[in-house]
Amino acid sequence: MQNLMDQDARRFGAVNWMGLYTLAKRETLRFMAVWTQTLLAPLVTAGLFLLIFTIAIGPSRPDVMGVPFLIFLAPGIMMMTVIQNAFANTSSSMVISKVQGNIVDTLMPPLSPLEILLGYLAGGIARGVLIACVVALAFLVFLSIAPQNLFITMIFVILGGAFMGALGLFAGIFANKFDQMAAITNFIVTPLAFLSGTFYSVEALPPVLNKLSHLNPVFYLIDGLRYGMIGVSDSSPWLGMAVCTGATLFVGAVTWQMLRTGYRLKA
Repeated sequence: MQNLMDQDARRFGAVNWMGLYTLAKRETLRFMAVWTQTLLAPLVTAGLFLLIFTIAIGPSRPDVMGVPFLIFLAPGIMMMTVIQNAFANTSSSMVISKVQGNIVDTLMPPLSPLEILLGYLAGGIARGVLIACVVALAFLVFLSIAPQNLFITMIFVILGGAFMGALGLFAGIFANKFDQMAAITNFIVTPLAFLSGTFYSVEALPPVLNKLSHLNPVFYLIDGLRYGMIGVSDSSPWLGMAVCTGATLFVGAVTWQMLRTGYRLKA
């Protein structure tokens, strides 16, 4: 009997590819079903940010790092949109499942903690990449901005989706209700996004704030994407890749441990 059980447990091989694909597909279809909210709305928000800054201070603002302020601003707005939506995708999926009581439908199938983690991350990364493509197309049409280095641009978009997707899943597991999720978003995610060089070069900050900014992984995401899009940055994109990869692996490992132990998921 034990041998039969072992054979049954191993019938998927080392990785349950079918289960992983199904979970990733569910997380992708979940946001695609409401594309006006998940893809169109972020595009409108990014456009409003650019419009407001252009009207308010654009005409009187000198060039930043040798490029017009609007051109400098665009990649930061793009990455901010990517990371906010990647975070929202995984965190909302987890919190809604916990609140509605159907998280068991994800935990019961023969999926390992790593497969569950990767399935959720696939949805967050897919949403981030799609939004980046939509925003980049709008920038190309209306601002004539095309990626200077497509490889680096895509690497940082994927890293942004992976890092914030993992952070969103961590937050979704930790939070037991929507109020807690809102607090995490307002007091952690939003400051990380806004205080990371989105609207300014960190070289203009006082020395202490400059050093603190370099401890923020989101700074490297925005700075790396800016290099890929317009060819200028405050730091080396290779350093940014290393920092963002390390931060993603760290948050992913912590989240994997939470899934493995059933922290706030199992009675």
